[in-house]
Amino acid sequence: MEPDQETPPRVRPGPLWWLAYAMGTGLPERHRTWVLYDTTTRTWVWRHVARTLVQLAVPIALVLLLVPGAFWIRGLSALGGLILGMAFSLAYMTEAVENRVKKAGYAPGSAQAVRDRAGRVRDARDSERRRAAAAKRAARYRDRRAR
Repeated sequence: MEPDQETPPRVRPGPLWWLAYAMGTGLPERHRTWVLYDTTTRTWVWRHVARTLVQLAVPIALVLLLVPGAFWIRGLSALGGLILGMAFSLAYMTEAVENRVKKAGYAPGSAQAVRDRAGRVRDARDSERRRAAAAKRAARYRDRRAR
Protein backbone atom coordinates (compact mmCIF):
# COMPACT_ATOMS: atom_id res chain seq x y z
CA MET A 1 0.00 0.00 0.00
CA GLU A 2 1.38 3.42 -0.94
CA PRO A 3 1.25 6.28 1.59
CA ASP A 4 -1.05 8.43 -0.60
CA GLN A 5 -3.83 5.84 -0.71
CA GLU A 6 -6.69 6.03 1.76
CA THR A 7 -5.44 4.75 5.09
CA PRO A 8 -7.24 3.25 8.08
CA PRO A 9 -7.35 5.18 11.36
CA ARG A 10 -4.08 5.57 13.25
CA VAL A 11 -3.89 3.30 16.32
CA ARG A 12 -1.11 4.10 18.77
CA PRO A 13 0.48 1.04 20.39
CA GLY A 14 0.29 0.51 24.13
CA PRO A 15 3.37 0.89 26.34
CA LEU A 16 4.54 -2.72 26.01
CA TRP A 17 4.04 -2.77 22.25
CA TRP A 18 5.87 0.59 21.99
CA LEU A 19 8.75 -0.80 24.05
CA ALA A 20 8.97 -3.80 21.73
CA TYR A 21 8.77 -1.45 18.72
CA ALA A 22 11.55 0.71 20.17
CA MET A 23 13.71 -2.40 20.54
CA GLY A 24 13.21 -3.21 16.84
CA THR A 25 10.20 -5.52 16.77
CA GLY A 26 7.54 -4.99 14.15
CA LEU A 27 4.04 -4.03 15.26
CA PRO A 28 0.74 -5.74 14.40
CA GLU A 29 -1.12 -4.67 11.27
CA ARG A 30 -3.51 -2.38 13.17
CA HIS A 31 -0.57 -0.08 14.07
CA ARG A 32 0.62 0.18 10.49
CA THR A 33 -0.51 3.77 9.90
CA TRP A 34 0.89 4.85 13.27
CA VAL A 35 4.33 3.56 12.25
CA LEU A 36 4.21 5.73 9.13
CA TYR A 37 3.08 8.69 11.23
CA ASP A 38 5.80 8.02 13.82
CA THR A 39 8.49 8.09 11.14
CA THR A 40 7.19 11.08 9.19
CA THR A 41 5.83 13.58 11.72
CA ARG A 42 7.75 16.82 12.34
CA THR A 43 9.26 15.27 15.49
CA TRP A 44 10.46 12.08 13.78
CA VAL A 45 14.10 12.79 14.62
CA TRP A 46 13.34 13.20 18.35
CA ARG A 47 11.22 10.04 18.26
CA HIS A 48 14.17 8.20 16.72
CA VAL A 49 16.45 9.52 19.47
CA ALA A 50 13.98 8.33 22.12
CA ARG A 51 13.88 4.85 20.59
CA THR A 52 17.69 4.79 20.48
CA LEU A 53 17.94 5.78 24.14
CA VAL A 54 15.56 2.95 25.04
CA GLN A 55 17.75 0.51 23.10
CA LEU A 56 20.91 1.78 24.76
CA ALA A 57 19.40 1.69 28.26
CA VAL A 58 19.84 -2.07 28.55
CA PRO A 59 23.60 -2.30 27.86
CA ILE A 60 24.27 0.87 29.86
CA ALA A 61 22.41 -0.55 32.86
CA LEU A 62 24.33 -3.82 32.55
CA VAL A 63 27.66 -1.99 32.44
CA LEU A 64 26.75 0.16 35.43
CA LEU A 65 25.46 -2.76 37.50
CA LEU A 66 27.53 -5.80 36.58
CA VAL A 67 31.00 -4.71 35.49
CA PRO A 68 33.43 -4.77 38.42
CA GLY A 69 35.47 -1.70 39.24
CA ALA A 70 35.06 1.84 40.45
CA PHE A 71 31.76 3.47 39.61
CA TRP A 72 33.42 6.39 37.83
CA ILE A 73 35.11 3.98 35.42
CA ARG A 74 31.83 2.18 34.77
CA GLY A 75 30.10 5.55 34.37
CA LEU A 76 32.62 6.81 31.85
CA SER A 77 32.42 3.49 29.98
CA ALA A 78 28.64 3.80 29.85
CA LEU A 79 28.92 7.41 28.71
CA GLY A 80 31.35 6.42 25.96
CA GLY A 81 29.00 3.67 24.84
CA LEU A 82 26.09 6.11 24.87
CA ILE A 83 28.01 8.63 22.76
CA LEU A 84 29.12 6.00 20.24
CA GLY A 85 25.68 4.40 20.11
CA MET A 86 23.98 7.76 19.51
CA ALA A 87 26.54 8.71 16.84
CA PHE A 88 25.95 5.42 15.01
CA SER A 89 22.19 5.73 15.37
CA LEU A 90 22.11 9.29 14.06
CA ALA A 91 24.43 8.43 11.19
CA TYR A 92 22.06 5.70 9.99
CA MET A 93 18.82 7.34 11.10
CA THR A 94 17.06 7.49 7.73
CA GLU A 95 17.97 3.88 6.92
CA ALA A 96 16.72 2.67 10.31
CA VAL A 97 13.47 4.59 9.91
CA GLU A 98 12.92 3.24 6.41
CA ASN A 99 13.48 -0.27 7.76
CA ARG A 100 10.73 0.30 10.37
CA VAL A 101 8.37 1.50 7.64
CA LYS A 102 9.26 -1.51 5.50
CA LYS A 103 8.49 -3.85 8.44
CA ALA A 104 5.06 -2.19 8.65
CA GLY A 105 4.37 -3.17 5.04
CA TYR A 106 5.13 0.04 3.16
CA ALA A 107 7.40 0.25 0.15
CA PRO A 108 11.01 1.25 0.78
CA GLY A 109 11.36 5.03 0.59
CA SER A 110 7.77 5.69 1.69
CA ALA A 111 8.73 7.60 4.85
CA GLN A 112 11.12 9.87 2.96
CA ALA A 113 8.49 10.48 0.27
CA VAL A 114 5.91 11.48 2.89
CA ARG A 115 8.42 13.76 4.66
CA ASP A 116 9.40 15.35 1.33
CA ARG A 117 5.76 15.95 0.39
CA ALA A 118 5.04 17.48 3.82
CA GLY A 119 8.10 19.69 3.43
CA ARG A 120 6.90 20.97 0.08
CA VAL A 121 3.45 21.73 1.53
CA ARG A 122 5.05 23.47 4.52
CA ASP A 123 7.35 25.48 2.24
CA ALA A 124 4.43 26.53 0.04
CA ARG A 125 2.41 27.59 3.10
CA ASP A 126 5.38 29.56 4.49
CA SER A 127 6.00 31.17 1.13
CA GLU A 128 2.36 32.25 0.89
CA ARG A 129 2.50 33.62 4.43
CA ARG A 130 5.65 35.61 3.64
CA ARG A 131 4.12 36.86 0.38
CA ALA A 132 1.01 38.06 2.23
CA ALA A 133 3.16 39.78 4.88
CA ALA A 134 5.22 41.51 2.17
CA ALA A 135 2.03 42.68 0.42
CA LYS A 136 0.72 44.03 3.73
CA ARG A 137 3.98 45.93 4.34
CA ALA A 138 3.92 47.30 0.80
CA ALA A 139 0.34 48.50 1.25
CA ARG A 140 1.29 50.20 4.52
CA TYR A 141 4.21 51.88 2.83
CA ARG A 142 2.01 53.07 -0.07
CA ASP A 143 -0.53 54.46 2.43
CA ARG A 144 2.19 56.42 4.25
CA ARG A 145 3.60 57.78 0.99
CA ALA A 146 0.12 58.87 -0.15
CA ARG A 147 -0.38 61.15 2.88
